Amino acid sequence: MSINYYLLLSAVLFIIGAVGVMARRNSIIIFMCIELMLNAVNLLLVAFSTLHGDAKGQVFVFFIMAVAAAEVAVGLAILSMIYRNVKSIDTNLLSNLKN
Repeated sequence: MSINYYLLLSAVLFIIGAVGVMARRNSIIIFMCIELMLNAVNLLLVAFSTLHGDAKGQVFVFFIMAVAAAEVAVGLAILSMIYRNVKSIDTNLLSNLKN
């Protein structure tokens, strides 16, 4: 299979994630869109490492996925605490926390 398919799929996933981050107001959906963009980059890393026959890219993806899992756990914990206090996870409402 040509690497062009992986490039196209990765670009589509990244664009969907970027549009989701810019267009949505729900914090959980924004987190999911960020993860989608991260996985698009991971897909590219695996595709290029396979193309070049080097497993370093695939090992690097495992580390990225571990760090991303920790990041999501911390982010969801913060969002659950915000929801307990504000009763909403709307980003427009969260901007009022500055005051």
